[in-house]
Amino acid sequence: MKNIYIKDVHAGDKVNDTFLVVEKNMAVSQKGSPYLNLSLRDKTGEIEARIWDNAVALNKLFGKGDVVDIKSRAVSYRNSIQLSIAGLKKVDSDEVDLDDFLSASKMDVDRMFEDLMEFVEKVDTPCLKELLYEFFKDEDIADRFKKAPAAKGLHHCYLGGLLEHTLSVTRLIDMVADHYEGVNRDLLITGGILHDIGKIHELSFDSLTDYTDNGRLIGHIVIGIEMLDTKMANVENFSEQLAMELKHTMLSHHGILEYGSPKRPKTLEALIIHYMDDLDAKMNAFQKFIENSDDDSDWTPFHRLFERFIYKGK
Repeated sequence: MKNIYIKDVHAGDKVNDTFLVVEKNMAVSQKGSPYLNLSLRDKTGEIEARIWDNAVALNKLFGKGDVVDIKSRAVSYRNSIQLSIAGLKKVDSDEVDLDDFLSASKMDVDRMFEDLMEFVEKVDTPCLKELLYEFFKDEDIADRFKKAPAAKGLHHCYLGGLLEHTLSVTRLIDMVADHYEGVNRDLLITGGILHDIGKIHELSFDSLTDYTDNGRLIGHIVIGIEMLDTKMANVENFSEQLAMELKHTMLSHHGILEYGSPKRPKTLEALIIHYMDDLDAKMNAFQKFIENSDDDSDWTPFHRLFERFIYKGK
């Protein structure tokens, strides 16, 4: 049972508790002495840590993905809190409750899934509705879809994040669909629901969130298309035109080639899905960065990926 969570750690605190090792690497100080850089996690966040003494010996006791019991003190370093670790031991996996260390969506997963299935019910095009049923009646797909994060680091990077993101994107699409003429609502909703489905196999998320071999070598866009082809084969008389346009929404949802899309959006539906996906991802990233910046300033620290400070408001 954990007693101290990262969100409650302040400079000067003694921190003697268990944490999940997210990153680990050996470095050398200016004096030539080896030390360990660590990133530690619990369900409330992540914190940097250092082992200055006996780093080589302690390095052999644990690895990335292990839970460790540490004795440390929190110190302030460059306007952030860091743990200086004096002692450490690995915790046996059968003594670990991973719920203490893995952050999860604040929303109810089963309710989110039910809400998403309500959108499936509203799809009128028979082959598209049957296709969506083919995906979500598959228990393995449904279970992984409910649990998976949407990303490793930037947005919705917690258990249930993929479902939360997909539901949010689908809701945004639903609001936009009637605003523009000539949009195929059923195609739009189907593409929104399936645009990130490949992430259930791109990412591993049993303890640490990381890329699978499939994820690194192929990626979720191509994995999603492969899954789509498999499920479409089970739907009789699937329209070739709809199949092509649906695949295009998935292939182009990252928007530009530099962000991993094999194609840029070239249909109304693909353009809407791209912008709703991008909006939801960036809004979540902004909100989480603001939430995790708990000092008294009206501004967050500099966000390296967005290359800006973010205004928190008064």
